[in-house]
Amino acid sequence: MTSALFSPFTMRGLMLPNRVVVSPMCQYNSNNGSATDWHLMHLGSFSLGAAGLVMTEMTNVSAIGRITAKCAGLWSDENEAALKRVVDFCRTYGIAKLGVQLAHAGRKGSTQPPAAGGKPLKPDDGGWVTQAPSAIPYDQGWPIPREMTKAEITTLIADFVASAERANRIGYDLIELHGGHGYLLHQFLSPLSNQRKDAYGGSLENRMRLPLEIFAAVRKAWPAEKPIGIRVSATDWVDGGWTPEETVILAKELKKAGCDYMDVSTGALDPRQKIPLAPGYQVPFAEKVKRESGIATMVVGLITAAKQAEDIIASGKADFVCLARAAMWDPRWAWHAAEELGAETPYAPKTMPCHPSLRPQVFPHRQKAAG
Repeated sequence: MTSALFSPFTMRGLMLPNRVVVSPMCQYNSNNGSATDWHLMHLGSFSLGAAGLVMTEMTNVSAIGRITAKCAGLWSDENEAALKRVVDFCRTYGIAKLGVQLAHAGRKGSTQPPAAGGKPLKPDDGGWVTQAPSAIPYDQGWPIPREMTKAEITTLIADFVASAERANRIGYDLIELHGGHGYLLHQFLSPLSNQRKDAYGGSLENRMRLPLEIFAAVRKAWPAEKPIGIRVSATDWVDGGWTPEETVILAKELKKAGCDYMDVSTGALDPRQKIPLAPGYQVPFAEKVKRESGIATMVVGLITAAKQAEDIIASGKADFVCLARAAMWDPRWAWHAAEELGAETPYAPKTMPCHPSLRPQVFPHRQKAAG
């Protein structure tokens, strides 16, 4: 049987052997932004063959851009060296292609890690003043962020470029900008959080300006043969917020600027959101973006079963499926899905002794191939 999920896909000079992506997952285990042995284990394990592409967690372009004090960063030489150690390990033992998600948390920064409650940090507890398009707090009880000046916007663009250059020196295959989940670029896109009166606020054209400027600057600094994508929230799930129709317009503009894919998620900008959670609940948004803009799409959200993922790709609703919790639950999800679908997927050399073709007694359907 030919599997759509396990068919290759090429973006620029990068060929991915299948359509399975391990999504960026915040780990809250960095020291002053620098990766630790936890990341060596976390990403190293996935690199052995869990997916064609393994993404490093939301990695912030400045210290002020972190969600928590334990979040990953790529603003210093120390950050770069620590992350290169992890990537080099993955290259030595793994086979997955590697991407990194660059981001700035904006007004959702300066908080406790989720396991500690996720509440805003007070100044005495190490909190910092956050930045945002407008001086509008994320929620009741949250501090008011500082509205960014034009000079700070210029610095922000330079920070994204500098982090992209570090990512290239480290050896990443792909960059994804984080424009969703209520973080800074999403805050500029949504009229709920962006009430500026200058060229960065008001009309859709103005609200898209900063994400497009950052993308253009990063695209120029990133090698032409390497892809760049962006994660977005296709809807705020709140009346008066960012909409799927605006997402399509953004996708068209990004595609013209050289964006290779849009990673389609939803929500997380406003606590008033009401999300109808169900398996694959975000797939219709990825399908709409792909159909109406022509850009390649990734989709994430309660995708857990091999047949479910196969149907999404085979029906053309998205080009990739992204797994987070499902990959944590089963780091070898892709191997198991390939067996279920009758497909082949790469194994790292040191893991080949467990390949089903070498264990026909355990996998009877492999008897013929083994003979």
